[in-house]
Amino acid sequence: MSGPAGPAGGPSWAGHPRPRVGVSSCLLGEPVRFNGGHSRDRFAAGALAGYVDWVPVCPEMEIGLGTPRETLRLESSPEGPRLVARRSGRDLTAPMAGLAGARAATLDLDGFLFKSRSPSCGTHGIPVYAGDTPVDRRGRGLFAGRIMDVHPLLPAEDEGRLRDDALREAFVERIFAHARLREFLAGDRRPGDLVAFHSRHKMQLLAHDPAAYRRIGRVVAAAGVRPREESAREYAAAFRAALAVRSTTGRHVNVLHHCLGMVSDRLDLVRRADLVEVIAAYQARQVALSVPLALLRHHVRGTGTAYLAEQTYFAPYPDELGLRNHVPR
Repeated sequence: MSGPAGPAGGPSWAGHPRPRVGVSSCLLGEPVRFNGGHSRDRFAAGALAGYVDWVPVCPEMEIGLGTPRETLRLESSPEGPRLVARRSGRDLTAPMAGLAGARAATLDLDGFLFKSRSPSCGTHGIPVYAGDTPVDRRGRGLFAGRIMDVHPLLPAEDEGRLRDDALREAFVERIFAHARLREFLAGDRRPGDLVAFHSRHKMQLLAHDPAAYRRIGRVVAAAGVRPREESAREYAAAFRAALAVRSTTGRHVNVLHHCLGMVSDRLDLVRRADLVEVIAAYQARQVALSVPLALLRHHVRGTGTAYLAEQTYFAPYPDELGLRNHVPR
């Protein structure tokens, strides 16, 4: 892959590391599509670009195809889908699989944003043909599929799916969490540092998978008596797996009430009632998550509740992205 695009090496956000995210080059406006054009995505090339370091790749260009070029498609075979040029019938499976395997073996990314509907980069819904007939519409692009198979916990989406508010937020939340984990594991750490890292992510993990939070806690508790790298690998896998579980309105409500319980004895009756009311409104899908969170953050600051002030749950990514402003369906 080529080096980061956009403001690489720029300042971290609020003391957090900038995620390194692979991206299909055409989504950043590079003219590498089969027709010589691009598919610039406004969110990827615009709002998100200010907070991540993009690592662009166009696998079709990297295996030697120029632009403009023949369109490609997936064709059925006993060994699995093959990547074939539509007009000439040229089989490009081997070079594409080789490129994907090489990239997967050295991947050092916090996520990947692929081009939708591409036989190379699509993450889902790619038709697989037998002759002129699509026999399976559940295929994945050959390059994207290999990356995702080797790294099943890597946040990976295509720009089409990110038009859904919930999927967009989930993807961005995960890439920032992966970046924090990467930076933490690369640092000079002691067992107590793992406890602190895990504690800062408590509410965020509870919003995804409460049972996993408790399981991960046992890994943290044993870190002081186990080989350092063994504990780190187990923790990293469990942390990433927990965040891969979709958060739900119900779990957010539980976390909000948990946080309320930690500040309620410092609030008067009116302010407590306000928080209970706005959490109920979120639970009833009348307001966005940002509404109770903003009120809670205000009271956390006002009461000086240090433990909650450090929770990544309140700001898992830059507020400026506005990803918690949608009302849940």
